[in-house]
Amino acid sequence: MTYDEKVLKCFLDNQTKLFPKPVAETMEEADEFLGECLAVVCDNINDVWEFFLEEGLDTDEYDKKTIAQADEVFEIGDGRYLIVEA
Repeated sequence: MTYDEKVLKCFLDNQTKLFPKPVAETMEEADEFLGECLAVVCDNINDVWEFFLEEGLDTDEYDKKTIAQADEVFEIGDGRYLIVEA
């Protein structure tokens, strides 16, 4: 999968939210890293919620706002979200 510029920039700017030190320094490195992680871009928070339900997350303790703040969820800024499973 190839990720668009907004997704890559979001990841580069916020990757230390999930990782203790940067794992990518360029757009190309970010694209390669996200591809290796099978990172997912969701169109909205409802799709993020559905992704976690499909992955078997016990949602009893969570709501959509909490899910959006999870370390592996990155708000791209245009309504979409990036999910990076480390």
